[in-house]
Amino acid sequence: MKRFTLSITALALASAAVASFAETTPNFDGLRSNTANPVAVDFDELRRENLDKDAVAVDFDELRRENLDKDGVDFDELRRENLDKDYVAVDFDELRRENLDKDAVAVDFDELRRENLDKDFLIG
Repeated sequence: MKRFTLSITALALASAAVASFAETTPNFDGLRSNTANPVAVDFDELRRENLDKDAVAVDFDELRRENLDKDGVDFDELRRENLDKDYVAVDFDELRRENLDKDAVAVDFDELRRENLDKDFLIG
């Protein structure tokens, strides 16, 4: 008898849960019809209206020429001037030789390599 009562109670609780869930699901057809009213924005229509307007096309080449005619900076001219300058070329080999000639402790890696190879030969 207890099993029967418990199963009826569980069935009642399950049906109540399913019924409450069914009531909370949104009605998408109703929502769609509510948003399809004449107040909604028609973006295609707005796009056509904007395309039909007499929009002013911007001529960027013309704007560039106007800016060059003003006291603006002519980057092309600056580039040509910089390319024409006589830059002092850096001789990295010379810098390396100067650094090796300094009194700093210089490491001769070739000599270290030879020493290590000789050690391995003696050990092996």
